[in-house]
Amino acid sequence: MLATRTASRLVASSSSSKGFTAAARALSTTAPLLHAAPAPTPAQQKLKEFKIYRWNPDAPSEKPTLQSYQVNLAECGPMVLDALIKIKNDLDPTLTFRRSCREGICGSCAMNIDGVNTLACLSRIDRNEAKPQKIYPLPHMYIVKDLVPDLTQFYKQYKSIEPFLKNDNVPEGREHLQSVEDRKKLDGMYECILCACCSTSCPSYWWNQDEYLGPAALMAAYRWMADSRDSYGAERKERMQNSLSLYRCHTIFNCSRTCPKGLNPAKAIAQIKLEMATGA
Repeated sequence: MLATRTASRLVASSSSSKGFTAAARALSTTAPLLHAAPAPTPAQQKLKEFKIYRWNPDAPSEKPTLQSYQVNLAECGPMVLDALIKIKNDLDPTLTFRRSCREGICGSCAMNIDGVNTLACLSRIDRNEAKPQKIYPLPHMYIVKDLVPDLTQFYKQYKSIEPFLKNDNVPEGREHLQSVEDRKKLDGMYECILCACCSTSCPSYWWNQDEYLGPAALMAAYRWMADSRDSYGAERKERMQNSLSLYRCHTIFNCSRTCPKGLNPAKAIAQIKLEMATGA
């Protein structure tokens, strides 16, 4: 009896299995196949022309040129620095420029973009594909290569103003305290990242950079003059009592207009002039 039941179950199982197989075959021939998601198509071409200043010191007899590159904006980040990095990585490894933080902190990628001194990492790409974007090094500077200016003189001038706290009576055993009001006097000056955008936008600096300190160095100087903890303000001002170090500034305001950090070097220079004139 048990053998008969077992045999009947095996027959039924075999029959249902055959029926399922037949049904599956019929489904495979009549029902539409479920395909995987289609492979992504190539990125839509959004070509933007970049005209970049090129000069190679290994070929000094050759004149500087503007070299054109076509960059697909769909495969590139939103900033000019992203485009430069893509050009260097994918199109032309010989392109030379400075860059570091990519956050507007280091000042390394300062250059002239469409006629404005700014930071490439903070400058958005003009999305108008019909308009080429022109990129030059900072103006009126000796060029090391391509978009890299020689900042030797700029840093020499910054060093000359002694950009550090000078005080012969530093309190011992405790911090050198400063009131909240005195600390606020430094706002708008200590944030300078020495990108040189302001100084290289100043016509007075273009023609007299051997002796005129320029907006960046002068604002740095006033940052220490205004510091309540510094006791060498009179000495710092005395060094500027000549016709070129400070007074070559003609208040054109190019420096304040172009600062990528939104600082106001012209205001600091005017304050130095006022204090020197009034003996404050």
